[in-house]
Amino acid sequence: MFYWFLKWIAIGPVLRIVFRPQVEGAANVPSEGPAILASNHLSYADWLFMPLTLPRRVTFVAKAEYFTSPGLKGWFQRKFFSGAGQVPIDRGGASAAEGALSSARRILGEGELFGIYPEGTRSHDGRLYRGKTGVARLAMETRVPVIPVAVVGTDVVAPPGKKFGTLTRPCVRFGKPLDFSRYEGMENDRYILRSITDEIMYEIMRLSGQEYVDMYASRAKEEAKRGAAGNDPAPEAEKRAS
Repeated sequence: MFYWFLKWIAIGPVLRIVFRPQVEGAANVPSEGPAILASNHLSYADWLFMPLTLPRRVTFVAKAEYFTSPGLKGWFQRKFFSGAGQVPIDRGGASAAEGALSSARRILGEGELFGIYPEGTRSHDGRLYRGKTGVARLAMETRVPVIPVAVVGTDVVAPPGKKFGTLTRPCVRFGKPLDFSRYEGMENDRYILRSITDEIMYEIMRLSGQEYVDMYASRAKEEAKRGAAGNDPAPEAEKRAS
């Protein structure tokens, strides 16, 4: 109930009036039943604007710490994140990644929409980075369609590392559902998982118009930090290119 209060009364109307987000291809998202929404990740504002453009609830996973903090602040934090469509990572798994997949399986099993960022973290420079294969494993195990999503302009509204951005109209583009049933029975083949993930990332790249970098975003961030600190004037990516 709190989710719909935030979306239609408290936060959603303000975002619509101020930013006037645009949406393309929303008809590609099913009106009912489970689906995976695989999106690029430019800003922390992505998880606000993408669900705003759909009539259905979209659920993401968030760090369990957001739901376990004590005191009044912790109570408000739990209310906000759960109300904003986020659920804690299931720590019953062997790792945070497996915990996230476990939570995702439960959400999809309930017939809901699940949002995921295959890059694993926000892009620090606006480029699209290599996707992690968790999204492919999730699609193969649950046998639900994957809908590629491109959120454009949120890095202008809320730039990474900055408190304030520039007023612009974000755009959310939904691609056609991707069906990977042709790979049935191959969910444990790491080459198949990589192939599926790359296909998803290609569609996201096509929708977003971003430059693609065949490197994990977390590694690219580390190399950028080393370069900025002067410890490595020629980041590894540049060395390989040369």
